[in-house]
Amino acid sequence: MPDERSFGRLETFSLLAVPNDPIFEPLTIRHLTLKNRILRSNVCGRFDNYDGTGTQTRINWELKFARGGVGAIISSFVPVTIRGRIVPNYATISSDDRVPFWRELGRQVQAHDCRFILQLSHAGRQRDVPGIEFAKGLSSTATPEPLHGFECERMSLDQIREAVQAFADGARRAREARLDGVELHAANGYLFTQFLSSAINDREDEYGGSLENRARFLLDVVRAIRAEVGADFHLQVKISATEYNDALIKTEKRGNTIAESKQICQWLEAAGVDAIHVSTGSFFPHPRNPAGDFPLDELVKTYDTLISSGMLALRNYLLLRGRLTGAVFQQRWEHARGDRDKIQGLTLPDARAIKEVVRIPVFCTGGFQDAPAIRAALTSGACDAVSIARPLLANNNLVELFKNGLERPPVPCTYCNRCLVNAPENPLGCYDETRFASREEMVREIMTVFDPPPFR
Repeated sequence: MPDERSFGRLETFSLLAVPNDPIFEPLTIRHLTLKNRILRSNVCGRFDNYDGTGTQTRINWELKFARGGVGAIISSFVPVTIRGRIVPNYATISSDDRVPFWRELGRQVQAHDCRFILQLSHAGRQRDVPGIEFAKGLSSTATPEPLHGFECERMSLDQIREAVQAFADGARRAREARLDGVELHAANGYLFTQFLSSAINDREDEYGGSLENRARFLLDVVRAIRAEVGADFHLQVKISATEYNDALIKTEKRGNTIAESKQICQWLEAAGVDAIHVSTGSFFPHPRNPAGDFPLDELVKTYDTLISSGMLALRNYLLLRGRLTGAVFQQRWEHARGDRDKIQGLTLPDARAIKEVVRIPVFCTGGFQDAPAIRAALTSGACDAVSIARPLLANNNLVELFKNGLERPPVPCTYCNRCLVNAPENPLGCYDETRFASREEMVREIMTVFDPPPFR
């Protein structure tokens, strides 16, 4: 059996296609069939209107990956309410008038034999730029988010019920838009994580305390979605299997373990979920997600966007700008990340552990970009498919490269994370100048997302 720890060191480069390649074996999940085993993970930039209506730019963005050959696209974070967004300028699914946009986006993606799965999301307290509508986020707790100091309001039982219905309505709208399914974003520190996590949830009612109580909100949403859209509409859940909540702040609790997440996933399967998408980390960004470099020089150019949002953001900004304090934070991040050579397959052990206790398909995210690493993940039984974000930003046609016999992209993603730190202010894309002949070429590639423009 392949050693999951060695995946990051695979650098095989071949022009000979692999016969019966498991990467290109179709995957049928109850009522959904994918043409291959690679999904574009949830990632997008601030490409939409401030009010949450969608734009041509977002359609252009998703078509990059549909043309590149992925079996399915998981949309970016799509808020089910305006109060639940991370930042403005993300398209929402918060009202019925959003349906026509998503229907058109889905139609254009599906024309490339690519499935489109809408990620139903709510930020809770983890909001980088709240917008003008609501000062505080909603959460399981009233304790501010500890890294940036984002303030929040503990949700009342009525607010929990309203959120449950908002997710169910979002799923109904996705079905009305003729999309191929929905994913609940229950990972990476957003609202569902804030309920699931033993490190964050400090409630003393039926939504806090025991694991069963902490999972109640998520399971309520799953049941409400099934009641709204029926049993034949694809529904998957993304979960942070191990939280590592103390990765940066050692005084914080560690959070949920893989044992707890295995139980949660069994409950999700029993409630009618069709697939589990395995991630890690109880906040975002997290040293282990997206694992890679901490681009301090680039971060200090864009972190100021958060200063008006978090009570601790100004402190962080000043520390990051300091030569010594910035270096200390960078070292802490890289220590929590672990070995840089083991980024590919970092979450595979958790995916394998969950796959051993459920019968539904399991997807795994985590820096995949080499065909041998993906192939080994599939054939070892650790997961049924992989999801990819940054390496697809670097090479939108990564899947076509594999199909044409390349085992590794000629100019791979370097995991520099400059894409991540530019996202709050600049168009999302690859910002690693070393991958381009010049800065001008890099900028031209980033700006292709605006072609075609909305008006001609």
